[in-house]
Amino acid sequence: MRRSSMFSKYELFQIIGPLVDFGSAVLAGLCVYWLRFGQWQMVELYWLALLVMSLLVVLVNGLYGSYQDWRSTSFPHVLLRLLLVWLGIALVVMSFLFLAHVADRYSRLWIGFTLLGSFLLSVAARVLAYQIVKALYRQGRLRRGVFLVGPQGHVLDVGRDMRRHASEGFSISGVHRLRDTLDEEALEALVSRVECSGAREVWICVPLERGHEAQRIFRSLQQLMMDVRLIPGLKDMRLLNHRASQVAGRYALDLSVSPMAGLAPVIKRLEDIVLGTLIGVLILPVCLVLAVIVKLSSPGPVLFKQYRTGINGKRFKVYKFRSMAMHDEPEGQVTQAKRGDERVTKVGAFMRRTSLDELPQFYNVLQGRMSIVGPRPHALSHNDHYRELVESYMRRHKVKPGITGWAQVNGLRGETDTLEKMEQRVEHDLWYIDNWSLGLDLRIIFLTIFKGFSGSNAY
Repeated sequence: MRRSSMFSKYELFQIIGPLVDFGSAVLAGLCVYWLRFGQWQMVELYWLALLVMSLLVVLVNGLYGSYQDWRSTSFPHVLLRLLLVWLGIALVVMSFLFLAHVADRYSRLWIGFTLLGSFLLSVAARVLAYQIVKALYRQGRLRRGVFLVGPQGHVLDVGRDMRRHASEGFSISGVHRLRDTLDEEALEALVSRVECSGAREVWICVPLERGHEAQRIFRSLQQLMMDVRLIPGLKDMRLLNHRASQVAGRYALDLSVSPMAGLAPVIKRLEDIVLGTLIGVLILPVCLVLAVIVKLSSPGPVLFKQYRTGINGKRFKVYKFRSMAMHDEPEGQVTQAKRGDERVTKVGAFMRRTSLDELPQFYNVLQGRMSIVGPRPHALSHNDHYRELVESYMRRHKVKPGITGWAQVNGLRGETDTLEKMEQRVEHDLWYIDNWSLGLDLRIIFLTIFKGFSGSNAY
């Protein structure tokens, strides 16, 4: 058992973070002012604007959760959140200057580069802090002590996972293994052990069938000033990972209900139209060059067309740049590309590794048959094969298929040569469907830029 470090009693970044962001905005404003006007002595009107922007940076970051603990947040998501915050601040500042009719009093270059400079400084500070904190975690410092409660098997599993994810900064401060009975005397002993452990969190590691015990434990710990989490077994997660709704005066867990209800389909369609049009214009020169190269590299059409299953099981024709030499497939059969596949051309191999062969699918997006983000569409024969083997496989088709998705940014792209790989991909697809939001889509697009276009399984 490793006791929690004394330093873990303080979330340092919640104190330092606002100071760093405020200082970054002021420093950027001063430096840009010097570059723009050739002097450090800022006039009062600019000082007022800089103070307002600096306070906005701290306020919006605080409201948007940028100063929360990083243990449960991926670093790319931290950076995406920062980008959205600064874009929002820029929109607010520009709108105010326009509506207040004071835009002519300020240099637009100074405002724009001040916001850009403060953003880059804040990102650099977080990158540095992230590396320092991770190094301290690996050294056993700044750790957050956790007291584990549950049956022996579940506690051991959670303990192993904590060791595998040591970079998140958790350590075990104590363990209480549940026996067959949980009487008042046992609860009092548990509370006493937790109080003396120095832990900052309690994780109740019990399966859902023992939920009544979790409830009693939670009630006993309510008077303690520490965080309490329920860590169910893996087989329980699919049941818990759903929204709650109210029907007929009762609360219900929506086990197989798409989140695309109300305004959600409209918002997602607007996202596809706006981003799809913008990206389509940007990639048009690349597509023209690739079309010529594909045509010259091997005989056959430029585009590969194939029917796939879309939303609600409707078939549609998906477009890709042809990456294979022309060949015959048995009727109703689609053979997945394998490593060293002789059918793949040299140009096609490069396009498949970099996902450039998928670019024509932005036309599918503008048609309304696909979305930029969603479960990847599988060949019809693959759907027929896996629908009986993988639980809830066909529920992937409750939303439009996508060019990229949650599975792809988590490394699950390319060949699915084993049932386990397909199960993992479907698991991620279902999580995306159950947790859809505009923010999640933007996060996936952001992650795709860095790690979704290539991978060891892409061939």
